[in-house]
Amino acid sequence: MNSLPSPTPPAPGSDRKPHRRSPSRETGPGRHDSARRRTGARTPGRLARPLATAVALALAVALAPAAAQPAAAQSAPGQGGQGKARGWVAAWGASQVAGSEIPWSDCPAGEGLENLTVRNVLFVKGGGSSVRVRVTNTFGTEPVTVDKVTVALQNEGADAVPGTLRTLTFGGRKATTLAAGEERFSDPVRMPVRALSTLLVSVHVDKATGPVTNHPFTAQGNYLAEGDEAADPSGDDYAGTPCWMLVSGVDVRGDRRTVGSVVAFGDSITDTASTTGNANQRYPDHLARRLQARKGPTLSVVNAGLGGNRLIADREGEPYYGVAALSRMERDAFEQTGVRSVILMEGINDIGYDATADELITGYEAFIEEGHRHGVKVHGGTLLPMAGSFIWTESRQAIWDAVNEWIRTSGAFDGVIDFAAATASPEDPLTLNPAYDSGDHLHPNDAGTRAMAEAVDLDMLLTDARERAPGAGRR
Repeated sequence: MNSLPSPTPPAPGSDRKPHRRSPSRETGPGRHDSARRRTGARTPGRLARPLATAVALALAVALAPAAAQPAAAQSAPGQGGQGKARGWVAAWGASQVAGSEIPWSDCPAGEGLENLTVRNVLFVKGGGSSVRVRVTNTFGTEPVTVDKVTVALQNEGADAVPGTLRTLTFGGRKATTLAAGEERFSDPVRMPVRALSTLLVSVHVDKATGPVTNHPFTAQGNYLAEGDEAADPSGDDYAGTPCWMLVSGVDVRGDRRTVGSVVAFGDSITDTASTTGNANQRYPDHLARRLQARKGPTLSVVNAGLGGNRLIADREGEPYYGVAALSRMERDAFEQTGVRSVILMEGINDIGYDATADELITGYEAFIEEGHRHGVKVHGGTLLPMAGSFIWTESRQAIWDAVNEWIRTSGAFDGVIDFAAATASPEDPLTLNPAYDSGDHLHPNDAGTRAMAEAVDLDMLLTDARERAPGAGRR
């Protein structure tokens, strides 16, 4: 079953200079996250190879991440991960995919950029005194030269707060060339940033890029302008675009309160769900608000959700859904700057592609093992109820039951967050609470993502910041 992300609204300003066709819904031929069953019968034509082979390949990736990841995962030693960049924490991040044409989206990443400036609108979930930005060509097939990058506080839309725009450098130079598969942090720039504020990160590229590494489903209006508009604080020359491009992370030199980061890792339910656009209503956003409301030490939050993503295998022919979780976990989770713990909630799409409970459990165990190898704790989130959705069947329900039971009772995870219980109908634990239902009986709305965030034990996460995971340091 083709599952996936939630709709992204038309980007603000899209009536000024629309790039191509109007942005539509992020729901492809099969839409949203799916769930399927326990036995092995498969829907004809869905899989390019048997799932057992896919699991074997995915686990091979987990055991040898350096060989499987794009070069970007290895291109900047010492810049990411727990303890590798003293004083810095990841304040924003997005999982990246290869540039490709998305039939229902106006994102230009598939055709690439030439003499254009993309202005990415980024809701940062950690505060600090200085900023550095990670530009990316992770999935590019040829070098990309980034000619200018700026960062500013957002005023409204594409407009920057006057006096806040900073031009970034890379080794003291404004331009930098990224080899295929490479990503790179900018030099730090002094710029006080409060947690829960919004940054505008503008990137100008002069020469044709080819397909651009991007994050396609954002629930956020971003912007595109002809020529070099990166240093212009005004948004007058920008038109709307739905995706984030060429930027994969923002770090801050943490304030006294921010002691690390937690990564929310998953599929569309983590990425955007069916939340209100341009309102930062994703569950990791609500979690960040809860953490920031606490007195004393706190954590930033990184959203490593990716619409349509699978745990144990890629989705063949659909690059906009990203590589499998076990292939991206190193880069997207365990190498985030200052990461202390990961909340893993993924697997609903695998169930929809005929994965068995045993195959998913093997994948979870590989993810946990890799986290512990990095000294990062991994907490398991139960899969949300899906009865009544267009993908529900009795056999799919059986495997959902088995997977959630294992997450709750196996003791394999360092902690458990029962998202299923938090979002279930009081009348039926297998059905999404009507108050949290976006309408498809699968993806939560704004209230549902808030309920998910409220189910997270903050003390558990803050304890993680003081402890190393079991087995850490044994390599």
